[in-house]
Amino acid sequence: METATKTYASPAILADTSAGVSSPATARVLRNTYALLSMTLLFSAAVAAAGVAMKLPAPGLILTLGATFGLLFAIHKLQNSGWAIPAVFALTGFMGYSLGPVLAKSLALPGGAQTIMLALAATGATFLALSSYVLTTKKDFSFMGGFLFAGMVIALLAGLGAVFLQIPALGLAVSAMVALLSAGLILFETSRIVNGGETNYVLATVGLFVSIFNLFTSLLALFGFGGSDE
Repeated sequence: METATKTYASPAILADTSAGVSSPATARVLRNTYALLSMTLLFSAAVAAAGVAMKLPAPGLILTLGATFGLLFAIHKLQNSGWAIPAVFALTGFMGYSLGPVLAKSLALPGGAQTIMLALAATGATFLALSSYVLTTKKDFSFMGGFLFAGMVIALLAGLGAVFLQIPALGLAVSAMVALLSAGLILFETSRIVNGGETNYVLATVGLFVSIFNLFTSLLALFGFGGSDE
């Protein structure tokens, strides 16, 4: 298999996402990132849909955290290896599996299907708007890195507290915080690609995928709160 820093797909099947990007190497990373991101999003969505159809059980908090961080670690170790691509699909597939029970629970609520579609549309619109802004302006958002990392650590700890202490209001506050941080991470990751700060499209794809996934699940929690009886 080819290494993760080589061209992933033929330019003929890719959208022209490199407009306005001056460096050929940067344009190649951008094209490969969006190509792989599209495939992983479709794969993850298919796994989530299968989970809903088959009524698969939730993996549980410990397994979810362990598998997610374990696969993230593996991807970083394999980033320049041909095994990086299978590791990315393993991560995105597992995240899709963990999303299945969440979608099933949302569908059981009044207006659940509409809530999912609203969260999906809002996520897509947010990603397109933020990505277009960075691609057009080429603004560097690398200064946000430390703040976003610290914010995600705080959000993770607060989220765990909301789960173990059974505090719904805290959970909603964390969802709102994660949604904002995820939007910031989309700006951050895209600007790193555009400005040459990220040269490995596998890592760029994973960063964007996780941000989109977290944005969607956070919006789903916020939009679905009105239809919950809890």
